[in-house]
Amino acid sequence: MQETANNNVATSGYLEIISFHLGKQVFCVNIMSVREIRGWAPSTTLPHSPPHVLGVINLRGSVIPVIDMAIRLGLPAIKPTERSAIIVTNIAGKLVGLLVENVSDMITVKNADLQPAPDVLPAAERALTKAIIPVDEQMICYLDLDALFSTEDEMAA
Repeated sequence: MQETANNNVATSGYLEIISFHLGKQVFCVNIMSVREIRGWAPSTTLPHSPPHVLGVINLRGSVIPVIDMAIRLGLPAIKPTERSAIIVTNIAGKLVGLLVENVSDMITVKNADLQPAPDVLPAAERALTKAIIPVDEQMICYLDLDALFSTEDEMAA
């Protein structure tokens, strides 16, 4: 497993994650990359932005891009509802809002429970997934936000 932002995670043997839904699939991110979770609010559209960039919002005086995580992951676009949320994350020192259908849980998992992404995925897609985490009857895809938004084009908004 790759080293996380929180050194205590590696030494404690546990990882705290925030899980969320995109369609019928469950994904998660490391809680250490989450600054806050906000309810859905429309964003201001930017001309000529990539399809996954919905626009920008004002977060206490800071303008941050809002990304439709479903589109970014190759899934059908999210139709925001009152249950939709924007997970404000810190990715490579920049604040980015991630639109998700709904936030499910904050979960503590054992590092030993993290399973590698299947080899059937192409290397580029496998790099976006830090691990697969079995929790109860679900398989949660643990996303690598740094890899997902590693290029300047992905972070530009």
